[in-house]
Amino acid sequence: MPVTRHTPPAVHAPVRPRSGARTAGLLAACHPVPAAAVTLFAAALALAAGRGPAGCAAAAGAVAAGQLSVGWSNDRADLRRDLTTGRRDKPLVAGSVRPASVAVAAFVALLVCVPLSLASGPLAGVVHLVAVVAAWGYNLRLKSTVVSWAPYALAFGLLPAFVTLGLPGSPWPPAWLTGAAALLGAGAHFANVLPDIADDLATGVTGLPQRLGARGSAAVAGLLLLGSTAALVTGPPGPVSAYGWGLLALTGLLVAGTCRARGRGPFLGALAVAAADVALLLVRGAGLG
Repeated sequence: MPVTRHTPPAVHAPVRPRSGARTAGLLAACHPVPAAAVTLFAAALALAAGRGPAGCAAAAGAVAAGQLSVGWSNDRADLRRDLTTGRRDKPLVAGSVRPASVAVAAFVALLVCVPLSLASGPLAGVVHLVAVVAAWGYNLRLKSTVVSWAPYALAFGLLPAFVTLGLPGSPWPPAWLTGAAALLGAGAHFANVLPDIADDLATGVTGLPQRLGARGSAAVAGLLLLGSTAALVTGPPGPVSAYGWGLLALTGLLVAGTCRARGRGPFLGALAVAAADVALLLVRGAGLG
């Protein structure tokens, strides 16, 4: 419809940018990089376990919904602390999205996560929902306690069970896979907190990484991530392949560099270790259940 004198362009021009900014702010508030990484990790696990296209899609959809709910609830729960420390990189602090919108999005994603999780079967669904509840518990309370690492270890450790329990016969995953995932999750926690330790301490967040300090947390993160790969390489029965030893050595070098990195470098290094672990699972093939 052509513009007339009664509907000048200036009246409508600002609307679209504001709407686009709100959408972009809502997307940024869900922590898109770790959310996508965990979703891809779950999809790769499902593929390696032999769940087939439908099973992989079901697992990825449930994990994506859970991760969205966790990311949004995290930014909403941290709003007061982020305002105190002037975190303008946070969409809620920058004002690009309203707190009420983020809160509603978090609860909607959590509600959607329930049927998507149960689509893999009752037991698998309950296991995944326990993992999501653990992550919410971290956001709302446990991040400021000495057991701040536990929700990460529990949530990641349950992810292989969610995948394998969706297979015929609902088998539990092998212990080495559960242990490797739990170590990876705990290591990611220590790596993720490193850039924010000073701000966290200033606002009363005293989880285990904050109590250990940057240097101690970097060392713990490296050891946990290396332990995760070692469990994947040496855990399964049979001799370790040349690929496995090579991946373990590469992970050691990556962890050494990660411990010296600054800013978001340690967390990105943790994601790289996770990608290497996933590659090992895919090379190893099916039979994870």
